[in-house]
Amino acid sequence: MEMTYLEAIRQGIREEMTRDSGVFLLGEDIGVYGGAFKITSGLLQEFGEKRVIDTPISESAIVGAAIGASLMGLRPVAEMQFADFITCGYDQIVNFAAKCRYRWGAAVPMVIRAPSGGGIHGGPFHSQNPEAWFVHTPGLKVVAPATAPDAKGLIKSAIRDNDPVLFFEHKALYRRIKEDVPDGDFTVPIGKAAVVRQGRDLSIITYGAMVHVARESAETLEKEGISVEIVDLRTLAPLDEDTVLASVRKTSKVLLLHEDVLTGGIGGELAGRIAEKAFHDLDAPIVRVAAPDTPVPYSPPLEEAFLPNAAKVTERARWLARY
Repeated sequence: MEMTYLEAIRQGIREEMTRDSGVFLLGEDIGVYGGAFKITSGLLQEFGEKRVIDTPISESAIVGAAIGASLMGLRPVAEMQFADFITCGYDQIVNFAAKCRYRWGAAVPMVIRAPSGGGIHGGPFHSQNPEAWFVHTPGLKVVAPATAPDAKGLIKSAIRDNDPVLFFEHKALYRRIKEDVPDGDFTVPIGKAAVVRQGRDLSIITYGAMVHVARESAETLEKEGISVEIVDLRTLAPLDEDTVLASVRKTSKVLLLHEDVLTGGIGGELAGRIAEKAFHDLDAPIVRVAAPDTPVPYSPPLEEAFLPNAAKVTERARWLARY
């Protein structure tokens, strides 16, 4: 069935709520209003106010309640209205939820949905990509789907997982893409990347909205005789290192692409692993394309200049191909 990225997430949540009575939702305006982006629209009427809970505007309270509920055997799905505000619950996520299994073997089967990313002219407090903050924290799983099928399959896997999962869903993709999503119950495994385009000359390793940027660039480059392979990480923690290294060894040239700012981003970790484990397979320096180290601008022209796009990727990929 063809559906948007947004509809795919909603369908995955609905199926898991139907399958497991322990799954419930909590967050700001997710009930009567249906969520800021309408992800949860209709779920209050379908499942009732005990399983779709409107909360106060307090991310700390939302995260704390979700952790407590998960420790009692429920499977909460907590929404941060914007991923940026996850900072208000940061301590509880990284210093409690992430460490429960290590400290005393306790499962914390909770999901935190985090609408992230720019391209919507939301300014510096509603447009960030904070995934790297959490990839650095052992005990957390971090996923970032790029397509509607993966959005549905990964939200279902995240809900079923017994560890805390941060689910980064890119706001600019909600209604922008519409794709065929398989009918019936299916999941996408956490920790497994996908080669979404085969190529021979260079590899682009990316995730989230940047997968679509990479595809646009690859189509341009193909007309110039440059064959690009694209690896969609899908999961950032744990990283599918094997798929990444296999692609690098195949093409011998790699471009690392993410929307997050350059310094401290996922690209640096990937570059380190590739340099350590596939250095002798490389025929060129590792290239990174990311946002500059500034807050996300509010002004549309400045935001356009800030965000990675196909033109920027294509320019760097041409250089890499010539090297």
